[in-house]
Amino acid sequence: MKLNKITIVVGFDQKEAIAYHTFCQSIIEKTSIPVQFIPLSSKSLYFYNENHKDGSNEFIYSRFLTPYICDFNGFAVYADGDMVCNTDISELAIQFDSTKAVQVVKHDYQTKTAIKYFGNKNNNYPRKNWSSLVIFNCQHPSNKILTPEFIQNHDGAFLHRFQWLKDDEIGELNITWNYLAIEYSPRNDAKLIHYTLGTPCLDDFKETDMSDIWWEAYNRATEGLGR
Repeated sequence: MKLNKITIVVGFDQKEAIAYHTFCQSIIEKTSIPVQFIPLSSKSLYFYNENHKDGSNEFIYSRFLTPYICDFNGFAVYADGDMVCNTDISELAIQFDSTKAVQVVKHDYQTKTAIKYFGNKNNNYPRKNWSSLVIFNCQHPSNKILTPEFIQNHDGAFLHRFQWLKDDEIGELNITWNYLAIEYSPRNDAKLIHYTLGTPCLDDFKETDMSDIWWEAYNRATEGLGR
């Protein structure tokens, strides 16, 4: 599907604000189509009351508001902020499939570590990390259920496993579109690298697998600031 622009909703947590800006930089410098970024900042979600008590970041549940934020119209990409884009994002846009409610990388793995950034638990569970990069068909009938009230009243297992959908409504993307640094062996053709265990801006992850790619994007984002 050819689009005139792409909307990207990006998870934002003030504790890792530089990660958001580095990710956006990595997209902007390579894109061949206009990009609209929507930072998923908890302070801007006046219509949503976060009442879940678990979660390792501020956008762990609000990501499912993407269709609502987009007025249940068109397509939008949700992405965690701890990523770097290695390619023209239009390559993802042309894969949008109107027959699917969502499209994700269908990871099937066991984590290498029980603890991730900020000491958060990193448990294994079905469909782990599927929801960290999601193409939402915002106008798909099955996604019209994703209102603030609906999300507030459902737990993480239900939402992150896409249990409001039938299995055949979940399309699949190539693993290179949500490639998990450290969890997977380094790969040169990774299109979106996801630093799921910890962004290199955090002390414990400064020099981990594929961190050099993140630092290159960071340096370009902060070029000329006189740091």
